[in-house]
Amino acid sequence: MEGFRFSTDLKVRFAETDAQGIVHHAAYLVWFEVARIDYLARFNGGYPGLRAQGIEALTIDVQVSYRRAARFDDRVRVHARCRAAGPARFRFDYAVECDGEVIANGSTGHACVDASSHRPTRLPEWLRGAIATAESEAGPRGAAEKESSALAESS
Repeated sequence: MEGFRFSTDLKVRFAETDAQGIVHHAAYLVWFEVARIDYLARFNGGYPGLRAQGIEALTIDVQVSYRRAARFDDRVRVHARCRAAGPARFRFDYAVECDGEVIANGSTGHACVDASSHRPTRLPEWLRGAIATAESEAGPRGAAEKESSALAESS
């Protein structure tokens, strides 16, 4: 998908649907998180590595626009891209595709804080640089995609 260099494939689980078999709106936020964690897994230990350094990345805002419903057993691809928005903040953008059609898009904002005090702290330079490099390089979709697909299918 144009503008995105990373994606994760998922299969809609029955537990993510309502009585009509349509994916509940909150499931998209979980899918965003799966894509975000897979995206970060490519860098220096990923989100667990960031936490091991005493930094948490709190979600401070979420936006989702729904275009078409997804249903049980659909296969969806969640595209993710990241951009630094300030010294302690960064933002992810997402597009969810099903059968080649964008069915939802959105974004999440995050603030880095010290894990002990929850006071703002700068986004580590190694992560800022890794994201900048990843977002500027043309390359294949995320390597975490296959692992994520296998996990989703085994659920």
